[in-house]
Amino acid sequence: MSAVSNLVPARFLTIIAHLVIVITIFWSRDNNVKASLPLEFTTEQYEQEDRKLVVALSVTIGLFAVELAGFFSGVSMFNCSQGLLSTGAHASASVALLFFLFEQWDTSVYWWIIAICSVLPAFVEILLFIAVFGLKKKPL
Repeated sequence: MSAVSNLVPARFLTIIAHLVIVITIFWSRDNNVKASLPLEFTTEQYEQEDRKLVVALSVTIGLFAVELAGFFSGVSMFNCSQGLLSTGAHASASVALLFFLFEQWDTSVYWWIIAICSVLPAFVEILLFIAVFGLKKKPL
């Protein structure tokens, strides 16, 4: 079995694992929101911090949509570079988000995790999508 055929299921599984953890954080975001606030906080402060986390989680789900669209369309399914980048980024994000969830990290840390582990593979996916459909180039 070639490296590419081993990378496709690994990439898919790490993307899905990352997605499941993001959905879990969506359901149980209360502890992370409270960890971002001082001991004495108002309802407005709580709602503002909760809104920030909901926006961050929504951006992440949008980036998943972009990446899964490119993956399922075949643009990057058999691209070794994108497969390796995506697998590494989503595996790292899964580990970091598990710490975020269990250790109840501040919500500002979530933006760093998005920037490093979700934006980069989605950006490369968009570039591949433009190269294949916009420039009519054959995927590498």
